[in-house]
Amino acid sequence: MELTNEQRQAVRKWVADGAGLSEVQKRLKDELGLSMTYMDVRFLVLDLGAKVKDKPAPKPAKPPAPAAEEDVAEEDLGEAGEEPIPFEPDAGGRAGAAKVSVSLDRVVQAGAVASGEVAFSDGVKAKWYLDQFGRLGLDAAKPGYRPPAADVQEFQLQLRRLLQTRGY
Repeated sequence: MELTNEQRQAVRKWVADGAGLSEVQKRLKDELGLSMTYMDVRFLVLDLGAKVKDKPAPKPAKPPAPAAEEDVAEEDLGEAGEEPIPFEPDAGGRAGAAKVSVSLDRVVQAGAVASGEVAFSDGVKAKWYLDQFGRLGLDAAKPGYRPPAADVQEFQLQLRRLLQTRGY
């Protein structure tokens, strides 16, 4: 399809004003009555020597500042293969809060989105994992072990905070 000089100038002006290819395609149809495919418009713009300006990338929203207990020191972010990163926030002023320690594996278990270890207040350690469906699994060293209810609640709270600090 051959354009007149006036039509070519109009396309150059649209592109210079910041119009993208889809906008040029729409304006060609609406203003000039020319129906062109997106690829034809792309070739037309290339033939005219016009440069389509990239839209500036939107600035990412600034994440909220983490609370003091969730701050992660740079030293905690070691190389792969090191010991898991412990996460032991204070009890948050809650009377009788269980002493639970949660860590995140640097190398995730096969078939899991995230994994790590937990040590409950009675000293029993267990492996935990989160699968791709968001299901939490717990594999305790003692067969048939059931952690105290307060420990389970504290474990879930600490795990949620730990995963949030890591971007999950």
